[in-house]
Formats: sequence, C-alpha cells, structure tokens
Amino acid sequence: MSTEILINATPMETRVALVDQGLLQEIYIERRNKSGPVGNIYQGQVARVMPGMQAAFVDIGLERAAFIHAHDVVKLDNEGFEIKDENDEHELDITSLIREGQKLVVQVVKEPIATKGARLTTHLSIASRYLVHLPRNHYLGISQRIENEEERERLLSLLESAVDKAGLDMKGGFILRTAAEGVSEEELLSDIRFLVKRWESVEEKMQQTNGVSPVYEDLVLYMRAMRDLFQPNVQRMRVDHQKTYDDVVEFCSRFMPEVEGRVELYKDERPLFDLFSIDDEIQRAMERTVKLKSGGNLVIDQNEAMTTIDVNTGAYLGSRNQDETIFKTNLEAAKASARQMKVRNLGGIIILDFIDMVNEEHQRQVIRTLQKELEKDPVRTMVTELSELGLVEMTRKRNRESLEQLLCHECPTCLGSGRVKTPETVCYEVFREILRVSKAYESEKMLVMASQEVVDRLLDEDSSLVSDMEALVKKKIHFQVEPMYLTEQFDVVLY
Repeated sequence: MSTEILINATPMETRVALVDQGLLQEIYIERRNKSGPVGNIYQGQVARVMPGMQAAFVDIGLERAAFIHAHDVVKLDNEGFEIKDENDEHELDITSLIREGQKLVVQVVKEPIATKGARLTTHLSIASRYLVHLPRNHYLGISQRIENEEERERLLSLLESAVDKAGLDMKGGFILRTAAEGVSEEELLSDIRFLVKRWESVEEKMQQTNGVSPVYEDLVLYMRAMRDLFQPNVQRMRVDHQKTYDDVVEFCSRFMPEVEGRVELYKDERPLFDLFSIDDEIQRAMERTVKLKSGGNLVIDQNEAMTTIDVNTGAYLGSRNQDETIFKTNLEAAKASARQMKVRNLGGIIILDFIDMVNEEHQRQVIRTLQKELEKDPVRTMVTELSELGLVEMTRKRNRESLEQLLCHECPTCLGSGRVKTPETVCYEVFREILRVSKAYESEKMLVMASQEVVDRLLDEDSSLVSDMEALVKKKIHFQVEPMYLTEQFDVVLY
C-alpha cells in the first residue's frame, strides 16, 4: 500500500490525514471558528515586562496575552535587519530590549495550550513550497534533513545564484526546506520572488496598522498540507469537497505543477475517512490503553508536566522464553509508541517505561528501533539511552495542541483529576457538615440537598446512621434530590 493524504472538508471544519501503508500517521484538524495562530505575524503591544523571568507578555488580540523570552527578541539596525552581537548572547536583559506599551511585530511559534498563552518570537519568517524566507536576516541555509552532501552543495549553489538573479541585493535570507531536494534553479527563483512579494505586502500592512492587529496569516490547513506534507513518497491526495478541490488544483498549478496529476476529487458515497477507518483511529487515540497486535498494550497518560507511556505484555505469552516474549513486545511497543506520538501530537517530556530487559543487545535493538521510527517524525525529537530503571526519557517539540487538548475539555465532575468521590465518602461529609451546622446555628429541622445516588444511600445503607445523627443533634433531618447536582455536591439548609 502507498502513502496518501486525505482531505475531509465540511463547512464546520477541515481535517487532513496522512496515511502510510493503510495506517493513520498524522491528523490535523482546523475548525472554522478556531484556526490556529501558529505562523501568523501580529503587530502587538507589550503588556508587561518581567525582568525576573527575562520575558514579557504581549497583547496580540488573542484571548490570553502571549509570551516572549528575551532570547526571542532581536535587535534591528537602521535598515530593519537583525544585529548579531556575540557578546550579548548570554547577557540579554529584557528591559534593554522592550518596554511596556511598546508596539512590537511578533510571530507565533507555539499555540496557546491549556492555561498558557501563545509563544512568540521577533525572528520573523514566511514559508513557501521550497524555501523559508527570513526577511530580517542575511543567512542562506539548508534543512538538516537533506543528508546527501552533493545535493546539499548543489542546492546551496543554486540558491546563491537564484538570489543573485532575483536582484535582491541580500534583502533577507532563505533556508532550503526538505521539499527542495532535486529542484531546479528556476523553481527556487520563482519561490524567492513569491516570498519577497508576500513580505512586501506584510510591510505595507504594518505601516497602515496602528493598533493590535494581524499583519500576516499563514495558509489555511489544506494549503499547508499541500506545502508541507506532499513529499515525493506521497502517491496521491484525495479531496472530498469540490470547492476545496478547486482551490487545491489552483494552488498546484501555480506553485506545484509537478504534483497536480496526483490530486483527485473523491466522489464516492462512502465517507472518505471510512476508507482507512480514520474516525475509529481518532477515537482510539482518545483512549488511555492502546492494544498491540501481539496481545500486549501501551498505557498512555498525558499530563501537563509530561506524558508517560507504560508497556505491558498483557496476554502475550510468546513462543520461546520470557526474554524473547519481552523483547518482541518492546520492539512492537517502540514502533507503536512513535506512531502514537504523531497521531496524538504528544509534546514536551515523554517517558517510556519498557518492560525490563536483561539482555543488553535486546536493549540496544529496542532503542535503535525507536530512534529509526522517530526519524520519520517531522517534529524534532531527542531521545536518551535506556536508564538503569529501564526508562527512556525523550522530548518532542510542542508547537500546537495535542489531539486530546483539541477535541476534549476538562471533566467538570473530576476537574481533570480522573477521580470522583464515592457516594459513601460524600455521605460522611454530609454527616460532618450536619454536626458543624447544628453547633453553630439554632433550628428545628434540617434539609440535605444532594444528588440522587447520595440521597439513595442516606435513606438506605446509611439510614441507621441518619437516625443516630438525628438523636445526636436533636433535629429532624429531611432529604431532597437535586437532579443537577454532581455526586460531590450537597447543601445543608436550616429551616
């Protein structure tokens, strides 16, 4: 089977799935009322400078103020280019760079996540199919993912020639993207001219804007998918919406004519995502336990501080001995973990707890397998060796919300703790509240308002305790079910 991009577009949202060998590898979702700000450039206003943190909060018009660190604030010369001062590298002082109330042009590099605002930088960049333009820099570079040295030298030589032919006189720098592998000088020159024009339009908007406002917005999701995901190994892209398909074809004819023949309009009655059970995969990505084909499983717990992935043998007994069983389970878990990180878009610190392996060669093979699978990940990762406790510590760059954060919200009952008090525990809290209230206030009767399950227990299993309580406080206690109350909610009223 092949690698495909599926685009499911509706008036409410657009979803893009990258499928390899019939398995979902990546999923991107953009809703009509909540398109992500990553890549957008804003004219903002510094709301608060915090010298102790060497950072500042900047109002860019989002729900929460965004955050910028001193290292992400660049000094500019009179012509608007970055000043590179090696002496300031380790002695940056945020108060010498920006001040409260100052207008500041910034770019979002990380989405707002949970209670944290967006992360900003003044190292501005805009991307095209083959290049990233650095309008405030003179740097010419190339993606580290292009590993062939001859190709690297060829591309850098073509880039220098194309910049010279564009007559830019070094008006900004460029970085060759991974997709540039194998392209011609004419294609690079076309991208350079396109990016320079886009930046000129941004500068015009910056001059016309007085208050807090966006001055550059990145492409919509399906256009970004064309630009970023349509690699040489992708055999086709299927789109299930006519207008979206027309936009994609127009984008291809203008910027990517070499892939236009691989874009198809999907017309079948069967939903596009049903072809590879994408919706089922998304649902499974919401679950805590991931079943492995061998019978083992992964248990994934995503928290604000870190994500943990615990590997278990489950029902897998193996065919030879215990070491072989553990080794095969860990190998499968390494591949499955790497895929789950991409599908769920897990970021930050990730701890993998493999089943303990005595054989050192088995340990090395499991780590190599994990690293090999992570090489396919477009997001930057860093992996440590297996620790003495059998743990692998790694990081995966976090630049947007995880799938869980995008599709779910905090449980209003447990408030994210994953725990709810039992009706028995709540009943005992009711009794303690009755004792407290009876000593503080005078009355003849008491009314306890609580959820159905708590009232049922008070009138059934705990009815003898209620009688004892009435005798102790010398008051009649009545009960009332409140249908809107959660298990842990109750009120004790005197009357």
